[in-house]
Amino acid sequence: MPTAYVAVGSNLGDRSGWHAFAEAGLGGLHGVRVDAATTVHETAPLGGAEQPPYLNRMMRLDTTLSPHALLGACHDIERAAGRDRARRWASRTLDLDLVRYDDLTCDTPTLVLPHPGLRDRTFWAREIAELEAR
Repeated sequence: MPTAYVAVGSNLGDRSGWHAFAEAGLGGLHGVRVDAATTVHETAPLGGAEQPPYLNRMMRLDTTLSPHALLGACHDIERAAGRDRARRWASRTLDLDLVRYDDLTCDTPTLVLPHPGLRDRTFWAREIAELEAR
């Protein structure tokens, strides 16, 4: 079964509650099992905008969903959490990023794997290393 890594972030409202919402939403998907999740870390926002800090963590999923289907499900969960995608780098209730999907590389208009932010977000690399050590 393929393994996917999904980054979870929140900097609005009940940040811990949004993390629990994301885990329940992902774990409730047919064809998805949350295998492990990292500890939660607080990080400064990216993109230079003045906004509250984020709570971030990474989840490792076993999934039978295709990468595009999993990304679509992540977007559905974000919308259910009130995520507004009107402005890039804006604060958000919930942000779910498909960071890796096995060793697949993909570069389409809707999905790039591994996620291009992986090389710049050191906390993602630490979180993946934490999950791979388990």
